[in-house]
Amino acid sequence: MDSRVIFLVENMSFPQDRRVRQEAEALATRGWKVSVICPRGGTDGSSSFEVIDNIKVYRYRQPFQGGGMLGYVLEYGWAMLASFILILSIWAKDGFDVLHAANPPDLFFLVAAPFLLCGKKFVYDQHDLCPELLAFKFQRATALRSILFFLERCSYRLADLVIVTNQSAYETARKRGGVQPEKLCIVRNGPDLRYFNSIAPCPYLKDPARYLVVYVGSIAKQDGVDTLVKAANHIIHTRGRTDVKFALLGDGDSLQELRDLVGVLGIERYVSFAGWVGDSKLLEYLSTADVCAAPDAPVPINQLSTFIKIMEYMSCGKVTVSFDLLESRRTAGPAAMFVCTHNPESFGNAILEILDDPLRRERLGQLALERVRTTLHWGLSSEVLVTTYEQVIQRGVLRVHHPEYERLVDLEPAYRNEGQID
Repeated sequence: MDSRVIFLVENMSFPQDRRVRQEAEALATRGWKVSVICPRGGTDGSSSFEVIDNIKVYRYRQPFQGGGMLGYVLEYGWAMLASFILILSIWAKDGFDVLHAANPPDLFFLVAAPFLLCGKKFVYDQHDLCPELLAFKFQRATALRSILFFLERCSYRLADLVIVTNQSAYETARKRGGVQPEKLCIVRNGPDLRYFNSIAPCPYLKDPARYLVVYVGSIAKQDGVDTLVKAANHIIHTRGRTDVKFALLGDGDSLQELRDLVGVLGIERYVSFAGWVGDSKLLEYLSTADVCAAPDAPVPINQLSTFIKIMEYMSCGKVTVSFDLLESRRTAGPAAMFVCTHNPESFGNAILEILDDPLRRERLGQLALERVRTTLHWGLSSEVLVTTYEQVIQRGVLRVHHPEYERLVDLEPAYRNEGQID
């Protein structure tokens, strides 16, 4: 009988969640029967049911959106109830063997627990470290952080397999969660180079400027896009550079706030908001960009997170300007510009420095592209995912680790390189 897995997603619709999409496709390609339960999204995720590349997608309406404590309680509570009902429906119609939960939130173990008593398997796919994430959003809520640690431990302990995105999360699961190596594996995010490659530039995206700086990703407090907007203001008004345009691709809780900030600063001519775009349009922007930005603030959640946007930038041969974050260094290595001082002026100056040095920009871009092609592309991660599933879910134990793949770089002091900006 074919193995059957249900992916549980809450914070994004499918197929917009790139990691879940690539994981689901990898398993489906290897013969798994895959279903996905998620909230409804925008244009590409508005229907309650559809089949995408042999993956059955079940979507529920989400009438609540977290903005404060009560908002998150309503959002997550509704999502867990809707997910449970849809699991029952799928179980009655098609059956399933595995529940694969993508956090946040760390609540899916509550939904999975009754089914574990029936012999089903539970995979905890830890996209984010929720205690650090919520600690940043609710900095004074110490009681909430204790609850989040508890929910994380429950997720670790009930899981038959724990999947994490990078070395920092692996170490956290081992030390904080007590997860044994035989049920713990790193499956890195990464671009699928079969589809995600640079194309011919689209010069009209730069009009009326000479240079284009691109940001891709969510637009929330922890993403630091306000710092990028202030850096743009520094470049335009303080440094007098009106030859640089900024394109912000994405959406999130802080979008309207950023639009207002752009208006207050008077830089509407130089900053555009494209929203979420499909891969073809995304590749147009990335292939046209001269520099890409990762302005995520140096806070604990960002220090420990791997940003897929950086690997997407790199896959198109672009230099990333980023604040000096642990996992961002592990991702980009010597192929990015790392800003050590956390302020908009330093970030803006770093952007101008690499824009004004085309030979260095080309050399670092080629280095970035080679790094993706050899160690960071999804093909490697896909094989690790499928191998791990076959071992843990079907045989009960993880026997093969991938140390070269798991540990990208040893961050010794000598590793500091020319890409560091004070």
